[in-house]
Amino acid sequence: MTTPYTFAHNAYAAALHESYAHLGDGEESGVSVNVAGRVMLLRSQGKLAFATMRDSTGEIQLFALAAVTKDFDEFAKLHLGDWVGVSGEVVRTKRGELSVKVASWVRLAEAQHNFGDKWAGISDYDLRYRHREADLWANPESREALSRRSAVLRSVRERCWAAGFMEVETPILNPIATGAAARPFSTHHNALDSEFFLRIAPELWLKRLVVGGFERVFELGRVFRNEGVSPRHNPEFTMLEIYAAYWDVNDMMAFTEELVAGVARDVLGTTETTYQGRAISFAAPWPRRPMAELASEALGEEVSVHTSRERLATIAKDHGVDVHETWGPGRCLAELFEATCEESLWNPIFVTDYPVEVSPLSRRHQSDPELTERFESYAATRELSNGFSELIDPIDQRARFEEQASLAAAGEEETMAIDEDYIKALEWGLPPTAGLGVGMDRLAMLIADVANIREVIAFPTLKPLHE
Repeated sequence: MTTPYTFAHNAYAAALHESYAHLGDGEESGVSVNVAGRVMLLRSQGKLAFATMRDSTGEIQLFALAAVTKDFDEFAKLHLGDWVGVSGEVVRTKRGELSVKVASWVRLAEAQHNFGDKWAGISDYDLRYRHREADLWANPESREALSRRSAVLRSVRERCWAAGFMEVETPILNPIATGAAARPFSTHHNALDSEFFLRIAPELWLKRLVVGGFERVFELGRVFRNEGVSPRHNPEFTMLEIYAAYWDVNDMMAFTEELVAGVARDVLGTTETTYQGRAISFAAPWPRRPMAELASEALGEEVSVHTSRERLATIAKDHGVDVHETWGPGRCLAELFEATCEESLWNPIFVTDYPVEVSPLSRRHQSDPELTERFESYAATRELSNGFSELIDPIDQRARFEEQASLAAAGEEETMAIDEDYIKALEWGLPPTAGLGVGMDRLAMLIADVANIREVIAFPTLKPLHE
């Protein structure tokens, strides 16, 4: 049978089930449709053959009869996984199964690998992700996770647009590794004979657009960090970055909680749901708690950025933290918070008042110059977003960059480079501005109720197989 170049497809499984729910057992609709999809199950009973066909919306039964169906014998020999296009009347069988009674059909593509039962519920994650195309057909829950991710991205875009933010694109290849403290991927630009880096974050570019007069901007795009792979980390991931002139950290926290709650309503229909079997509420407002306060509660001892470095380092070591000699009290406090508090943060919460030492782009706190007006939001024990009142003083920004350079010279791997172009941009004048970064893969994990970040990435990063 010759494979066609096209097929006049005009009906989907889910819509057929909705439109013909009224058909009684054994009843015919008198309406002919053209459906297309993969054959997932097939059984022959003499002059009858029944196939389950799956398309992008669901499944529908194909009901073939030798006396009615063209090329019936060939239909009964289809392989599991074959793509077919079918024309026929919508009927409900005597056993109550909504079906398309096959009048004519054509094989649209032959499946030369059988991914039937061996793929259903498969536990070999590496196999599933290397052959995602088969996993998506064999395991509907995989398709559902990616569908929810798509819905999350759509909702985020629409809500940012509705709030007056303009979507922009900034460079992925950068001459210096900047925008966040992380290890970069590097590459060589042949024409310019220069080393470039895949962006760690688009932050500095976006703030330069604010300097240029675009008061509200956002970008949804890939960022790259040359770090570990885990159920919560992928080397390339999708980040939402937002900047709003004339806002401060409090305005951005209010926007963040409404954005996430709104996405939950758009995709799930509610802000009250479950994640991995445990209830979670995305409803605003979310609690706001200073980092030092949470750490003090966890330890049963009051600690802060003003606690001696020696004491903080001792406590951190007692809790399994490998303290680097370059760390000051601010870094020790931040690491201590991560070691003792993160696992207890379930419902969404804003952790506020981060030390200057770990916040090189954040504006100093109005009531304590050793702290910044910065927050991170947490949900289901993981960091979800990071935001702050932006540092707008070019002199202070240069000093922060130089401190980062000193740490790099002392052996720190995750530091920021000095970006002279960005400092020059600040010298042109950045108005009071607040920024936000949201890890979209982690948000999608929460909305899709999956425990592994790879479930919401179509093709996650895998170690290459060598022959």
